[in-house]
Amino acid sequence: MSVKVALAQINVTVGDLAGNAKKIVEFARRAYAAGAQLLLTPELSLCGYPPEDLLLRPAFMQACEEQLHWIARELADCSGLHVVVGHPQQRIGSDDLRSKSWAVQARFNAASVLAGGQVLRSYAKRELPNYQVFDERRYFVSGRDAGEAALVFEVGGLRFGLNICEDAWFAEPARAAKAAGAQVLCVLNASPFHLGKVAEREARMAERVADIGLPLLYAHLVGGQDEVVFDGASFALDAQGQLAARAGMFQEDLLLVELDAEGCVQGQVLPLPELEAQAWGALVIGVRDYIGKNGFPGALIGLSGGIDSALVLAIAVDALGADKVRTVMMPSPYTADISWIDARDMAERLGVRYDEKSIVPMFEAFNASLAEEFQGLPLDATEENIQARIRGTLLMALSNKFGSIVLTTGNKSEMATGYCTLYGDMAGGFAVIKDVAKTLVFRLARWRNEQPTRRADGTVGPIIPERIITRPPSAELRPDQKDQDSLPPYEVLDAILARYMEEDQSLAEIVAAGFDPADVERVTRLIKINEYKRRQAPIGIRITHRAFGRDWRYPITSKFRA
Repeated sequence: MSVKVALAQINVTVGDLAGNAKKIVEFARRAYAAGAQLLLTPELSLCGYPPEDLLLRPAFMQACEEQLHWIARELADCSGLHVVVGHPQQRIGSDDLRSKSWAVQARFNAASVLAGGQVLRSYAKRELPNYQVFDERRYFVSGRDAGEAALVFEVGGLRFGLNICEDAWFAEPARAAKAAGAQVLCVLNASPFHLGKVAEREARMAERVADIGLPLLYAHLVGGQDEVVFDGASFALDAQGQLAARAGMFQEDLLLVELDAEGCVQGQVLPLPELEAQAWGALVIGVRDYIGKNGFPGALIGLSGGIDSALVLAIAVDALGADKVRTVMMPSPYTADISWIDARDMAERLGVRYDEKSIVPMFEAFNASLAEEFQGLPLDATEENIQARIRGTLLMALSNKFGSIVLTTGNKSEMATGYCTLYGDMAGGFAVIKDVAKTLVFRLARWRNEQPTRRADGTVGPIIPERIITRPPSAELRPDQKDQDSLPPYEVLDAILARYMEEDQSLAEIVAAGFDPADVERVTRLIKINEYKRRQAPIGIRITHRAFGRDWRYPITSKFRA
């Protein structure tokens, strides 16, 4: 006795209930045609993840319920096929339970089993994460708190138990499913990507299998939603915890597996890409989905001849195609010739539109207007910021006129230390490398250049000019300026940033690890005093386990320093 199961690794859009429902039906029909008897969809696949405060709107919850039943009816002709759909569910408790907070109009992160044109049974998620980017206790009631039992259903003679995402990171929900008679554990997931997450996910699920002794099927979401990215890589483990199947990363897929009552699982195992390839895939799909799902016709990038804007340009072209990307070089009095030469070279390699618009006349006009006010005062960051803000104004004007979204080019190291200008280089709609530290920027540029690429002239070769990578980074806002004039070396800065911001180490712990106390004090002070800037920055793609965004919520006004 064996059962073929399909894992629908799909890219859905938050709030596109009809579109998401049609996609689930499409994948279900593909699974049915392939001989599958069971299809698993990801967590909250019907509405998209995370729906956030849409869940508080009664009309949204009602529409989700209607689309769930529409899916069931649409698949009524797929005889013998069971489909598990992740969706939000609202229920009203019985009269004798109305004293409990969950009983009246309680919302659940649910999964329902559909077959024969009907919604048969539903399961409510038991473990509700409330850390990092998660905020599920704001919206949902735990199935455990509602007194709900485990859900086990039979397909083809095998009994399948359900868990939803965080459930499987704890022992109790899986044990409850086994105690209820499950022979296979199905886990529906929307687990946001960060570097190293795939290996961690598979290791934790192997621990779960070791605890319950059942094979495990892991259906995972793929795609970008605002600042979070879902990587796919759905997988299956046999009863011994060995990897038996794995789908690709950052792409939709229908992973087919065959399993039997002895816990044997068979399927195709795709390899995991190297870390740089994973980061690149996350950035590309994050850009593609943010721009595509929000209906922007293309992207606009201020190209400087530096490595950050070069990296953003390469990502944007991989995500959208050269025809949807426009670049603008805006030289100032301090722009070196090699900057525009390298910027033009890269634009030609990629075949994107490239324009040059000097900011010198506008900069001179600003200086003239302020000359009396600033008389006798030395040049400082004021004049540097004026240049950045002129550029930001030009880019936003082009964006307003033609509709393309401005992609900002600041990296995580700059966001941390405030090495960026409000309403200048921070002006834009989406911060592509906001969570990419400068040292990783260099690694990704090197990695991308190593990938065989056909350039616009038909030749195959690197797309980022070598000088852009090897040249010392500079904002070019004053003569002979270098980043390291005002910042520690990026290897030092990024290491301190990772320990303080991502690992929550104290200043004393970082110094004890061998870092110069002056560098530690300087970097952490810059992180603190620039919180006000980050609050006004555009959202950007999260690729680490802690980014400046949903999972960084520090007060602007604070005297704590340790």
